Amino acid sequence: MTFALRFPRAARHAIAPAIALALATASFAVQAQPPAPSYTQAPGYQRMQVGKLEITALYDGYLGVSQKILHGASPQDISDLIAGMFVPSTPDGTQTAVNGYLINTGSHLMLIDAGAAACFGPTAGALADNLNAAGYKAEQVDTILLTHLHGDHACGIATAEGAAVFPNATVYVSDDEAAYWLNPDIAQQAPEAMQPFFTLAQKAVAPYEANNRLKQFKPGDTLFPGVKSWPLPGHTPGHGGYLFGTGQAQILFWGDIIHSHAIQFSHPEVSIEFDSDANQAIATRKQVLAEAADQKLWIAGAHLPFPGIGHVRALGNNKYDWTPIEYGPLAGD
Repeated sequence: MTFALRFPRAARHAIAPAIALALATASFAVQAQPPAPSYTQAPGYQRMQVGKLEITALYDGYLGVSQKILHGASPQDISDLIAGMFVPSTPDGTQTAVNGYLINTGSHLMLIDAGAAACFGPTAGALADNLNAAGYKAEQVDTILLTHLHGDHACGIATAEGAAVFPNATVYVSDDEAAYWLNPDIAQQAPEAMQPFFTLAQKAVAPYEANNRLKQFKPGDTLFPGVKSWPLPGHTPGHGGYLFGTGQAQILFWGDIIHSHAIQFSHPEVSIEFDSDANQAIATRKQVLAEAADQKLWIAGAHLPFPGIGHVRALGNNKYDWTPIEYGPLAGD
């Protein structure tokens, strides 16, 4: 048996335009083209809270790290570890993030490391733009804490013309670090391949030093209430981190403890060619990984995949794993 819906003539005339419009709309929806892809990334910042501290991770960009400058494992093992973590590669090597961190303590606005600016090519140098995107201005930063004076951490504090990017900030660096990179005699005696590193460091701090805004401290000093320097020597003579917070609400900004997350968590004995003292850097890495895992510290790393914040998990036998932060809302007051 077949059924058919029948409408009065007046009703048929009333619904006919609606059916026509629906058919036309459906046809348009099928034929419409999406806008062209922008091929640009979203602003690179992410916030989190540790106690009352607001932490904003700022993405500066990335650098390519050649596998040839990693030492302590066979080239095949290094290649396998990188491939196993699906780490992107660039023509210059394995993609390695460059991160900085803005901390709003309520009384200070502090920046830990400032990225590479234009010192290492076009793939980095976005930190200042991402700071603006995060709702802050360079003029509001009053304190800059440098983990060390390599260009991918310090270049971002000065313009190419030699002006201070953060005109109201005081820059802090450990006295061991300053004694090495800012000493003209050491710079003059350094190998030719190292000369550019000294030049970058000295140019970066020059506008702050000229205005008495460059301060030195001894490793281990408490710099502000709830802010303590943490000596982490080996990568550079005065390389160090900063521990913020108290009690269970603590985060360690550890600078360049890890350059390759795919390799150095599970193989902390692997060093990088830029280490000034590879043996010391390895010993420091093993020690701080153990402490971070044992104390369940929040960690923020300059070369960990953005935002570079998370926890270290012990696997046993001096091997560790990285557990990144999960994106979520802030707690508020």
